[in-house]
Amino acid sequence: MIYNNDTFLASQQAGVQAFSSLSEKAFASFEKLVQLNMGTAKAVLTQSLESLQTLAAAKDAQCALALQSGWVQPLTDGMSAYSRSLYDIVSGASADLASTFESTQADSQKNVAVLLENSLKSAPAGSEAAVAAIRSAMTAGNQAVASAQKAAKQAVQLVDSSIKPVTPTKAG
Repeated sequence: MIYNNDTFLASQQAGVQAFSSLSEKAFASFEKLVQLNMGTAKAVLTQSLESLQTLAAAKDAQCALALQSGWVQPLTDGMSAYSRSLYDIVSGASADLASTFESTQADSQKNVAVLLENSLKSAPAGSEAAVAAIRSAMTAGNQAVASAQKAAKQAVQLVDSSIKPVTPTKAG
């Protein structure tokens, strides 16, 4: 068996780099999520205090009811904006992670194929059928991974196309 240590080391380094990239992307997305939640909490608190001050200044029950009915639309708009921002953060993070996974997976497949080919070069005489079976299994595995990735992309596109019309963006 021919064993190439450089190929193995390159594969390990690629794995570490992929992990580093995934970690950075995950933390960046988490940071965006924290900023969104803090900004939303601050806006809700500010709006609630302003609403309470306005309500406290109401002279009668009719005025108070009129004020309360005016709060529904801003609340709905705020929830819609929050949902859209949350969706953007999550879908962006998902796309980044999927992209990194796909590139890492492609590199890993290539490295495994190289290692396997190097190993098969030193196969004993008379093992051609076994070598052909291994190559066939490797090809089938790669095709299965490609099909799964394609199906996952289609599912994400379907969800994306279903969500975008439901979460309106604020014109302005």
